[in-house]
Amino acid sequence: MSTLVLAAQAAQGGGMGGMLLMMVAIFAIMWFFMVRPQQKKQKKIREFQNSLQDGSRVVTGGGIYGTVKRIDQAKNIIEVEIARGVVISVDKGYVFADATQQQPNA
Repeated sequence: MSTLVLAAQAAQGGGMGGMLLMMVAIFAIMWFFMVRPQQKKQKKIREFQNSLQDGSRVVTGGGIYGTVKRIDQAKNIIEVEIARGVVISVDKGYVFADATQQQPNA
């Protein structure tokens, strides 16, 4: 009888190892298919934001197309001209894309 109990306990221990291995595999799959591509995308956006210059055509997070008129590095603010004579101030973190690559539908 005690042999049967010891065998059952040994079998349960092996099951925990398999379950742990399965959890590690699921985490690795999530990392490579979800987290890693998102980090690459964020890095690309940060590089774009840091390379902005006056005259660059941009798209803000709200979908507003415009041209960069002035960049204030100290306050992290970009002034964007959205129409002739209409300039808005936008946080640098809300400028996501190059408008020359994304043309609005007419």
